[in-house]
Amino acid sequence: MSTVRGSVAVIGAGDYIGAAIVRRFAAEGFAVHAGRRNGEKLAPLLGGHVTGRSLDAREPEDVAAFLAEAEGIAPLALVVFNVGANVQFPLRETTDRVFRKVWEMACFAGFVTVREAARIMGARGEGKIFVTGATAGLRGNPGYAAFAAAKAGLRAVAQSAARELWPQGLHVAHLVIDAGVDTAWVRERIAERSGGAEIPDDLLMPPEAVADAYLALYNQPKAAWTFEQEIRPYGEKW
Repeated sequence: MSTVRGSVAVIGAGDYIGAAIVRRFAAEGFAVHAGRRNGEKLAPLLGGHVTGRSLDAREPEDVAAFLAEAEGIAPLALVVFNVGANVQFPLRETTDRVFRKVWEMACFAGFVTVREAARIMGARGEGKIFVTGATAGLRGNPGYAAFAAAKAGLRAVAQSAARELWPQGLHVAHLVIDAGVDTAWVRERIAERSGGAEIPDDLLMPPEAVADAYLALYNQPKAAWTFEQEIRPYGEKW
C-alpha cells in the first residue's frame, strides 16, 4: 500500500452514509478500515486504501480488536461511529427486547467505540472521534421511544467524552442529521405517506453530503473545534 495520511475506522459502514464516508476519506488519502454487520456487503468498497470485515459493535472485544487492526495499518487519525438502529414502534408495541437491542446498538456500542478509540489515541494526544446522531437525540417523537432514548444517550456520551478528552488533544464531535437521507428505504416510506407523490431530490440529504460534513469537521484547527453540528436540507421543518 502506498503512503497514507493515517487510518480511519468506520464502525457502521452501511450501504449509504457509511459507504460514502469510507469513499470520501479513502479519496483523501487515508487508509480506511470499514466494519459492519454482514461484512460480505462491504465487497464493493474494498481494495486500494480500503479494508474491512464483519463487526458486532455491541461486543467490546470485537470493537477493540477492530480498532487495533486500523491502528496496525497506520496511526489511527479518526474513528467514526455510524451505527443507525432507527426503528419505529408505537409505545405499547415496543417490547423490552426491542428497547434493549436499540440501546445496545446506538448507545452502548457508541460508548464502547469512543472509549476504545480514546485508549488508542490518548497515548499520542491527538486524534478525532466522531459520532452520527439524529434529531431523535434532541427530541423524542411519537413512535420513537427506543430510538430517541438510545440517540439521546449517545449524544450525552459524546458530550461527556468531549469535555473530558478535548483538553487531552482528542476532538470528539457529534453530527446531527436532521433529514431523510436519500436511500431507497426512505424514498419508499415517503412515497407510502404521500400516496406516491414525486420527491424533489434536494429535499433529501445525499449520503455524500454527510461524508463532506465529516471531512470538514476533520479539517478544523484545534483553535476552532466544533462539538455539535446539525445539518438538514433547506426545506426541512425544524
